[in-house]
Amino acid sequence: MNFDHLRATFFEESAELLESAYAQLAALAEGRSDAETVHALFRAIHSIKGGGGAFGLDRMIGLAHVMETLLDRARDGLVTLDPDLLALLLRGTDALSDLLSAERVGEPAPEGLTEELIQQFHAVSAPSEPAPSPRTDEPQEAVGEGWRILFQPHAALFRNASEPLHLVRELRTLGPVKLSVDAGKLPSLDRMEPEDAYLGWNLTLEGAVPRLAVEEVFEFVADDCDLRIEPLAPAAKEKFELDERKSPSAVVQGDAVPALRSDANAPAPQSVRVDVSKIDRLVNLVGELVINQAMLMQVGSALPPDICPGLIGGLETLSQHLRELQEGVMAIRTQPVKSVFSRMPRLVRELSAQLGKEVRLVVTGEMTEIDKTVVEQLADPLTHLLRNALDHGIEPPEQRAAGGKPRQGTVHLSAEQRSGRIIIEMSDDGRGIDRARVLDRAKERGLVRQDAVLNDSEIDELIFLPGFSTAAAVSEVSGRGVGMDVVRRNIEALGGRIAVESRLGSGSRFVLSLPLTLAVLDGLVVSVGAQAYILPITSIVESLRPQKEQIHDVIGSGQVLAIRGAYIPLLPLHLRFAVPDAEPDPSRGIVVIVETDRAGRLGLIVDDLLGQQQVVVKSLEANYGPVDGVAGATILGDGRVALILDVPALGGIGPVRGASQTITIPSPQPPSH
Repeated sequence: MNFDHLRATFFEESAELLESAYAQLAALAEGRSDAETVHALFRAIHSIKGGGGAFGLDRMIGLAHVMETLLDRARDGLVTLDPDLLALLLRGTDALSDLLSAERVGEPAPEGLTEELIQQFHAVSAPSEPAPSPRTDEPQEAVGEGWRILFQPHAALFRNASEPLHLVRELRTLGPVKLSVDAGKLPSLDRMEPEDAYLGWNLTLEGAVPRLAVEEVFEFVADDCDLRIEPLAPAAKEKFELDERKSPSAVVQGDAVPALRSDANAPAPQSVRVDVSKIDRLVNLVGELVINQAMLMQVGSALPPDICPGLIGGLETLSQHLRELQEGVMAIRTQPVKSVFSRMPRLVRELSAQLGKEVRLVVTGEMTEIDKTVVEQLADPLTHLLRNALDHGIEPPEQRAAGGKPRQGTVHLSAEQRSGRIIIEMSDDGRGIDRARVLDRAKERGLVRQDAVLNDSEIDELIFLPGFSTAAAVSEVSGRGVGMDVVRRNIEALGGRIAVESRLGSGSRFVLSLPLTLAVLDGLVVSVGAQAYILPITSIVESLRPQKEQIHDVIGSGQVLAIRGAYIPLLPLHLRFAVPDAEPDPSRGIVVIVETDRAGRLGLIVDDLLGQQQVVVKSLEANYGPVDGVAGATILGDGRVALILDVPALGGIGPVRGASQTITIPSPQPPSH
């Protein structure tokens, strides 16, 4: 048996259970303290405990057990989950998360992580009054004798790495246990299916044990077995012992026990776990099909229509089906951003306590789906932005109260799909950006010239420069600086953009725009000399053939395009990539105006536009390393390799550099039509 695979499955399932636990705790904190929410939280903690038991994670089992006890008393109405108890449950869930993380990487968990928490849970869970009578309609004297348990595992129980003997051992912690095997469902050898489960178990548990304690033993496998728990009256106990002496595989007969479901008729699971590498391989194969289809379309369009009249129609149908297949496969790669957003509440709690601030986190759109690779890379930038908001944005409670604000600050985190991209926003109602201070600090560090005059948006861009910081001292939360250049670099590496809006005294808002997927994109194919390049459609503003009077030379800065009262810097791609035989005269080429975050709008000079198409992104870094200005490559329908341009990298730091220079240019003339 591959135990590494089982451990990996356990960690994946435990991560999902922790997400569920955090979600239920958030619901309870919002006042939704219904029995279903409490039970869902109980079930998540109990499942983590059961999984930990299979791998001998004793510290996890001990902590989860005392958390279960508190939640069980809450289900019985014996305690109310007030804010203090919810905070304790949150700390317990955080500790479970830390234990899982340490076990996943094979490192020892911090000493004292669980001991104090377990004592606190014992203190709040200790009954202050005599325990109520057991929750059962059975006669009280039956509980005093014990329980008879009829347990029939399904095949799924074994596939999920559960072991009936572990359940028997856990029952023995409640009292003496006797068992026998029920082989009544065992078929003849020629009818036996090796992957089906046939054997059942008849057990007796003696002693004054509450029914709930027995049910909890089997709760982790409740969906993968047939289970019946009956009170064991004295006469029934004697009969069971007599039957056990007669036969070690006594069969339950008659109408005392309903017929157990056949495992073959059990409903099939509604989801499966698939290694992401298999999905990536499928995505690559579909990408190759798209490339081959483009080649066939090009060959078919070159043939006379009368040679094969049905070819073009068939290829168009194939193209449509391939597009649907591609969308379906790409949907498999997506997952909700909830997996990242769910980490933020804990960070807010810890930082708020560390900084002595009162902060409320409001999360919306956590079920918005995005490419798995993008989700995995979002954690660090969002964590950095959140730390920055709490450390530098949200004011201390006394300062907020003096300024007429609520003592509790608010941070909003949201996600939505808009215009084929994912938009993630993080905003706060803190102090906002002090632009005068930012500009002064940039001049002190020599990042801009002393006589530079910048507008608000250009000043906001300064916070993304490497090494920039307004911090006067090292902060334990954000360090010496906020590292916003790293945030921007990480976002742009995902093909995204980041923008900031701020108002002094009211707060700031950071907007992240990310692609839905990194595997395919809609691009504009352009030619430069004999080379073809791909420009992402999402970066293009417009394209035009300029006139000579619209193009102006700027000493030391190349050329600019005068259009509608604005000047746009031009970048000839044939010079940028050293392409021979390209058109050197911009007025005889085409300018594609693109939008960049750092340089604003930029005009790329190309020879011609070849058309728009969806392309499969192939990485160059695996074989060649990173190439400045190139995001990847693709194969066109004619077999040529075309480079996919990294538009943000082509832009450089235009607004900062340009803002520090004085340029005299003739007034732009309106273009003639």
